[in-house]
Amino acid sequence: MKKNWFEKKVLILGLSKSGIAAAKYLSEKCADVYITEAREEKESDKALLDELKALDIKVEMGGHSDEFIRDSYLAIASPGIPPRSELFKRVKEANVPIISEIELAFKESLKPFIAITGTNGKTTTTALTAHILQKEFKAEPCGNYGVPPCSLLDKDVDYFVCEVSSFQLETSNAFQPQISCWLNFTPDHIDWHEGLENYFNAKAKIFKFPQNPAFAVFNGADERLLEFSKTCPSTVFIFDKKMEDNCCYIENDAIYYCRNKKTEEIITLKDCPLIGHHNYQNVMCSIIVAKIEGIENDEIRDAIMSFKVPEHRLEYVTKIGKTEFYNDSKATNPESAIVAINSFNDKDVVLIAGGRDKNTDLKEFCDSINKHIKTVILIGEAGKRFEENLKQNGFENIIFEETMQSAIDKGLSLNPDVVLLSPACASFDMFTGYEERGKVFKEYVLSKV
Repeated sequence: MKKNWFEKKVLILGLSKSGIAAAKYLSEKCADVYITEAREEKESDKALLDELKALDIKVEMGGHSDEFIRDSYLAIASPGIPPRSELFKRVKEANVPIISEIELAFKESLKPFIAITGTNGKTTTTALTAHILQKEFKAEPCGNYGVPPCSLLDKDVDYFVCEVSSFQLETSNAFQPQISCWLNFTPDHIDWHEGLENYFNAKAKIFKFPQNPAFAVFNGADERLLEFSKTCPSTVFIFDKKMEDNCCYIENDAIYYCRNKKTEEIITLKDCPLIGHHNYQNVMCSIIVAKIEGIENDEIRDAIMSFKVPEHRLEYVTKIGKTEFYNDSKATNPESAIVAINSFNDKDVVLIAGGRDKNTDLKEFCDSINKHIKTVILIGEAGKRFEENLKQNGFENIIFEETMQSAIDKGLSLNPDVVLLSPACASFDMFTGYEERGKVFKEYVLSKV
């Protein structure tokens, strides 16, 4: 329910995309908005700071003053700031409640939210779910993918299809979507959450009372999620496992949906443009959501067939000679890279990996490489550790390259079936982010055509 924000002091923690969206929305509603940012001001900030100043939004950079924190009615947290940070401690000591931008949008909106979380696959599933729902509704992808939901509050929207990270859920205590989906769970963001169980519990919040949704969708192939689903008080649906009812599964090279003991074929795998079993899981999750919301089977099938994979997520780039190039720059951890690697069977695949090391365990990553990859080209700071782990696991066909461009040239010269960029690392040793890394990969590959 919308609040009266007139002259209420609201503190935004961090000059992030979501924080800026919340600040602009609240300013329009006559709140007194303050943004506090730890980093120093840069020249590139000038245009944004001028825009915020024109809206009478106060901004401080380079630290967090007592003046900004004092007497705040509410604080909106940017997802990058850990709840155990000194800033959170100071805000709580000032008795200021802290929520996420997503929770603010939920409270201000009168329209249903569909929440999609998980370690991997969130963006593809969010984009696909919105794409299917758009056959009948005004459905907008938002959250971690697309735009912050606060920027959609004054627009005509039927459904907020919201990608939600564990960072956002950590500070969302009253967020209650109509449908919540949990795609998978693997170790990630352990340092930020200070432990694997804290990471799990952050995601689990929106499936437990009092935040549990009307409908909850879980990956039945993930044993921990399947077990957790039995404790969820919502109407539960399972994908990638054939159940007695309320499920979506693969059989005879097609995807089937079952509800009220009635089974329907939705789409054959050969008609599905997304490759890899992990993408079939994303499709099954989206199908469940679409069926709950009443989309017809032929419309679901048509939408899946017309769907384009979001950038940097096992994205097909082009073919040069017999070699296909795939950009999976978003794979910033070994678990994500394993998903991409396992998508290619019985092909000669060159993998480009490496970057800034997250020091995660590489055993399963090396096992997947042994099964599916012929040659590994290593770049970036993580190269030596990756090489040591690969050799310890019996993989010897390793090449080092200094740049992305030379790695692509070397991969092409080997004349494989596939050159796959799936780094299993962060990108900050060589690039500003995974987006720039993927862009450099695509642009150089396309320059060779």
